[in-house]
Order: sequence, then C-alpha cells, then structure tokens
Amino acid sequence: MDTGGNSLPSGPDGVKRKVSYFYDPEVGNYYYGQGHPMKPHRIRMTHALLAHYGLLQHMQVLKPFPARDRDLCRFHADDYVAFLRGITPETQQDHLKQLRRFNVGEDSPVFDGLYSFCQTSAGGSIGGAVKLNHCLCDIAINWAGGLHHAKRSEASGFCYVNDIVLAILELLKQHQRVLYVDIDIHHGDGVEEAFYTTDRITFPGTGDIRDIGYEKGKYYSLNVPLDDGIDDESYQFVFKPIIGKVMEVFRPGAVVLQCGADSLSGDRLGCFNLSIKGHAECVRYMRSFNVPLLLLGGGGYTIRNVARCWCFETAVAVGVEVDDKMPHHEYYEYFGPEYTLYVAPSNMENKNSRQVLDEIRIKLLVYLSKLEHAPSVQFQEIFADSETDEDQDDAGERWDLDCDMEVDECKPLSSRVNREIVEPEPEDQDDQKGIAEHPRAFNAAAEETECSKASDGVSMPIDESSVKVDQENSEHFISLFRCTPSQ
Repeated sequence: MDTGGNSLPSGPDGVKRKVSYFYDPEVGNYYYGQGHPMKPHRIRMTHALLAHYGLLQHMQVLKPFPARDRDLCRFHADDYVAFLRGITPETQQDHLKQLRRFNVGEDSPVFDGLYSFCQTSAGGSIGGAVKLNHCLCDIAINWAGGLHHAKRSEASGFCYVNDIVLAILELLKQHQRVLYVDIDIHHGDGVEEAFYTTDRITFPGTGDIRDIGYEKGKYYSLNVPLDDGIDDESYQFVFKPIIGKVMEVFRPGAVVLQCGADSLSGDRLGCFNLSIKGHAECVRYMRSFNVPLLLLGGGGYTIRNVARCWCFETAVAVGVEVDDKMPHHEYYEYFGPEYTLYVAPSNMENKNSRQVLDEIRIKLLVYLSKLEHAPSVQFQEIFADSETDEDQDDAGERWDLDCDMEVDECKPLSSRVNREIVEPEPEDQDDQKGIAEHPRAFNAAAEETECSKASDGVSMPIDESSVKVDQENSEHFISLFRCTPSQ
C-alpha cells in the first residue's frame, strides 16, 4: 500500500529501522505522592529492561533537552506555564485560587520537581519530532511522553503538559499530514480539545459511533465504542482494517502512536484484556507502513506490566527478537513469580460480540469511503525548527542531533526531586476509587497543514502567533477511534 509522504525504504516488516530513543535517567525519581497510581519509576524500570536485553545497542540513545517556556507556550497558555514553573509543595497553600483555576490538586498534584518533569516529558517528544523531521531516524521513542489529557490552560488526568500536541505541531512544520493514533484505554481528550474548533481537527464529544464530525469536518471523526474485556483478536479485528483504510486515504507523512499500557489485561485502572503481544501488534502494524513513526508512552498503572510492554514494543521497533525469560537486573523482583516478559491475558469475559464489532467496522469503513483521498495542498514557508530559535544563547546546541547520551552516566539528583518510594501494587482496583482518569478511549487522528521544505537549512524566526494551534488556517483532522464505556 502506498502511504505517500516521506516513507521509509520499502521492504518486509522485519527490516530494521534506525531508532532514536530519548531517556533522562532522572525521570524515574519524580514522585506524584503516596498512593498515587501514576509512577514515573515505570520508565526507569523500562530502561533497565532495555539495557539488560541488549536493546540499547540497537538504538541511538539520547538525553532530551528540557523544553523551554517558549516551547511549551506554542500550545499552552503563558500564565499556566508560569504557574507550573513557580508552584512548589511548600508554596501551594498560598495559591489556592490558581490551583483551582488550573485544575491542579488531587488527581494532578503538586510535587517536587513538577516543572522539570514536564520539561523532560515534552523535551523528549519534541526532540523525537525534530529527529524525524530531519530524517535522522525512522522511529523515535519517548516513553516519558504520551500525556494526552493536559489542556491548554489546565492539568487533567495526571497530565500537566501535552507533549503530544507539541510534537504534532513540530511534525507539521515538515509533513503535510500527520496521523495520531492512541491505544490508551482512556480517551486523549487533551489532544482532542487542542483542535476542537477547527475544521482540520474535529472531535465529537460523546464517543457515539454516530458522531462523525461537523460541516467541513464531517467523516473526519470516527468513534469505536468498545466494551470491557476486549481481547487481542477482537481489538485487531477492528484496528487493522480501519487504520489500513486511513493510511490508504490520508497517506500521512508521519505517524504519532500513543502506547498507553493501561489497556493491558490486569491494569489497576483499566478493564481491557489485551496481552503484551496483542498491544504491541498495534506498534508492529503501524511500523509496517514504513512511515516515520513517533512512539510515546501514556497511561499504565500496573508498573511491572508497563515496563514489560514498552520493552517489548521497543524490541518491535528495532526489529529484534527477545526471550521470554527475563534477564537478571536491578528490578528483577518486581516481575515475580513468573520472571517472564510476556504475560497471558486473564479469563475475564469479553463483552464485545463479533456481531457488534463487525457492525462497527462496516459502518466506519463506509464513513471512510465517503472521504476523498489525500487532497492536494499548496506549499508555503514552514516555521523554523524548535532547536534553531535565533534569540536563544544556546541556539546551536539546543537540540543537538548528534549528542548520544552515555547511559551509564546519570546526573546527580536535584535537591528538588524526591526518590520514588517503592510501594506494593494493590491487588484490588477499588483502591484507586479516589483517583480516576477520563473515560477510556482508543483514538486516532490524521492532520494536514500547508507547509514546504525549508530552504537549504536556513532558519527563519518563529512567528509565535501562527505557531499556536491555528484555528483560521486549519485543514483536516480525523479522530478515528475512541473507546467509550457502555451506557
């Protein structure tokens, strides 16, 4: 299938890709607080597995540059970014009005090093987009990214800065169309809201299959309502034909895949029954289109399974087979009593009948058939890359595309960062009733913008007014999949 855009060299899916992997060794030290299900420590556990499985040697390992205020303000409101930069656990009681205004509190708490954590998460996703834009890798990975709930002016669902929106904006500088696919169990409402009023990006608000967009955006929003207990076979029965059709029709130049692992069987906040291999099949399928691919993290609250999943999906990205038997490493005891990479799904009931899934699939394919194939777009000047802003002192070094990170040389811990306190994972999901995310969702979106090639690498100053999500000059965007609870 010809997917257009800046495709990778054609070939079998087993062909290895050039992969850039972004990791900051300090990210695992950030701590949301006792009892909170979001644990950045899972990213460090993932990295340990990658190291001991020998996967790091197959990738370019990079430490992300922290995103600056101006990078974050390409989407987020200036006063919100200033609030995140200045708030601390010690001062939060003096800013109760702002805490309410920016929705920072129980679900999305203030913790030591909050702003640095946001800078690291966003920096890796933006950096991955820059690497893809410069054709310096085929696949970029940032497991610290994928925080899809954050809104322009508020935190939401454990997310403060929407690194996905920032990465998509970066990719749109170079690519005519970008496809966003989200396989997290929770709906990526922050990405939705970022483009809600544009005809390029149309997200319906209810998750009903009948919500297909409005006016110019008609058929650019497709929803897949999935019920509890969906398994690998049922998930792929819907995922592959719909995504395949989208790739055929929209021919994106790049793909962003949010790999939230809370759709795995046994997740503390999830209710699906996907195996690790079933979840990774989505990565394998998107990889097979030979289109530049940005892989991001997301949800996932049974952290031993999150680490397993993202390790295996990294192996899929680089095209390396890994053993089920887990090598000994510093977090080995987390993975007992199996001490294996793959975990079988449970015997929970699959409430998604084949008849209902078939009806959904057929209806969505009919919707897609009503869309024109990738439209012609007039090219115009694109914005300068984030790493070449002319008014920064470190303009030549910000996104140093050749600075491999020495993975064994970790920075000393900042005094503002607490070490992760290892807590036992509760067996009962009811333990988390006080902290809940948004309704579950599996969605995908394709974006298109007017753009052109940069002339001989000459940087142009950024026009901040046009870099923010442009609601006047938007084209098309599709929200393809969203899982919603049964009514």
